[in-house]
Amino acid sequence: MFHSARLKLTGFYLAILLCFSLTLSIGIRELAWHEYKSSSDAQRDAVRVLEKNSFGVPEAFILPPKPYNDFTAVQQDEDSLVSQHLNQDLIMLNLAALVIGGLLSYWYAGRTLKPIFEAHDAQKRFAADASHELRTPLANMQIENEVFLRQRSFTEQEARELIASNLEEVQRLENLAGNLLSLTQYENTSLELTAVPIDTLLKDVLAHNAKALKGRKVKVDQDVTGADVLGHRESLERLVTIVIDNAIKYGPEGGTIFIKGKKANGRYALSVRDEGPGVAANDLPHIFDRLYRGDKARTTKADGYGLGLALAKQIAIANQASIEAGNAKPHGAVFTIDLSLK
Repeated sequence: MFHSARLKLTGFYLAILLCFSLTLSIGIRELAWHEYKSSSDAQRDAVRVLEKNSFGVPEAFILPPKPYNDFTAVQQDEDSLVSQHLNQDLIMLNLAALVIGGLLSYWYAGRTLKPIFEAHDAQKRFAADASHELRTPLANMQIENEVFLRQRSFTEQEARELIASNLEEVQRLENLAGNLLSLTQYENTSLELTAVPIDTLLKDVLAHNAKALKGRKVKVDQDVTGADVLGHRESLERLVTIVIDNAIKYGPEGGTIFIKGKKANGRYALSVRDEGPGVAANDLPHIFDRLYRGDKARTTKADGYGLGLALAKQIAIANQASIEAGNAKPHGAVFTIDLSLK
């Protein structure tokens, strides 16, 4: 579909270029021909006057005779030759414009359609991945229930375990639906940005994650310069929570999370680094894509749908900020949030 659209767009660009080229060529030809004819007519008039004024002039001063009719014949031949050369030159010029313009039009059409192609491809991938993620918990629930129903008898404990398992799968589906809804909301909602104290915000986020930190025995090493950043308080809390939760999940149990915040070039940079295996090089360009989960060491350590970092990026954009991922030396992933200062 996109190849066909690219060819059609190329033809459209080329048609516009040819119309312009032909119009310009015809105009240049007419102008050049007009100038040439003016010069040629002036020469004919000069010869006519010269022949007329040669009568009564001493013979020694008269130029060798050249009848006006002969000069006119020579000029007509020259007119024909000049016209032929003009036509040939303009044809060659338009052919060159056709070839070069065709190549440039094809390249520019591809560049024009590239964002649309990428968006369409992302939408297809998103639909396929979302369908897969939705089918997994549903299939688990179906299998468990079918196996349970085949039993002739069961205990109350077995029934409770089945219900608990089903509720767990329902919770996973609810989380997936909630994150998808949040992505859509942040894409289509304009947030009211105010001054947010970064140190207070970070304190609240760590308090909310205290249970997860304690559960994995993870320590936090902070080096944060206090400042007011521009943003939406609730969404910024969620953004920082996602990044810290990511560091807790993928860092080693009993490890340390390093949080640094400082002013730089009129902005505020907040970075969170874990001590995990880092992000594979081929996963880095896609780590913020929806439902993207790499197949390396990081992804085998935690369950998830690959929506957290996609949501983090969208929240950052909504707050006129940005987020980047990278690897620290000797190991560990680092996520840096670049915020505006108030």
